[in-house]
Amino acid sequence: MYGLIIFIISISIISWLILRKPSAVTIKVDLPQDFKELLLKNVAFYRALNDADKIRFEEKIKDFLSYVNIQGVNTETEELDKLLVASSAVIPVFGFDNWHYYNLQSVLLYADAFTADNFSTNSGEKNTLGMVGTGAMQQMMILSKPSLRLGFKNETDKNNTGIHEFVHLLDKADGETDGIPEQLLTRQYTIPWLSRIKESIDEIRKGKSDINPYGSVSTTEFFAVAAEYFFERPDLFKVKHPELSGLMEMAFQQKPETKK
Repeated sequence: MYGLIIFIISISIISWLILRKPSAVTIKVDLPQDFKELLLKNVAFYRALNDADKIRFEEKIKDFLSYVNIQGVNTETEELDKLLVASSAVIPVFGFDNWHYYNLQSVLLYADAFTADNFSTNSGEKNTLGMVGTGAMQQMMILSKPSLRLGFKNETDKNNTGIHEFVHLLDKADGETDGIPEQLLTRQYTIPWLSRIKESIDEIRKGKSDINPYGSVSTTEFFAVAAEYFFERPDLFKVKHPELSGLMEMAFQQKPETKK
């Protein structure tokens, strides 16, 4: 009888070890001493914040870096690169408290653009600057390091590869990457959102819009490129696209400040 009890207890422990969900890995975060200066110099969104929001932004960066691993592939990953990746992640969700990217574990930085089919930088058509992984690459993002840096260096071009890919992740949070951020938009705004997207895509195709033409490929890509514009040039976006800007403000729960 005693042996049977031990056996049952042992089976229970083994079953628990097999079936339990693994705990999230927390990475020790040691930001460089000059991280504030790096952010001020390189991240216009951060520079435009008031002092209290700057502190909140810094805390969100630390939180992101505590559970997402960033590493280079055939390229060195510098502290600036980590801060830019983290900033790309924080900017779209700055209006939300305690946002966690449950669909991301790692970000790979490539030395150059890469192929979309096999992520190669040595052969094929290397025209991909960023990608959210699927299938075997689930919970992974790949970014071109030069493109990541350029997105923050050029503050007036309305383009930012890092923000673009993290907006795709937000879009994907509801289980489907379709340009309809259901976890961000309340149901009452879904129809106006779809209507405005359709009109905006038509305007792009007719050459009557200053939104990146790549946004006309699909509703998914439109959401991402419009968000780049919204965060990179909020002042101009509001003037050129007031209705869309209002919907973006509701979706992201924030009004980005004009760059200082």
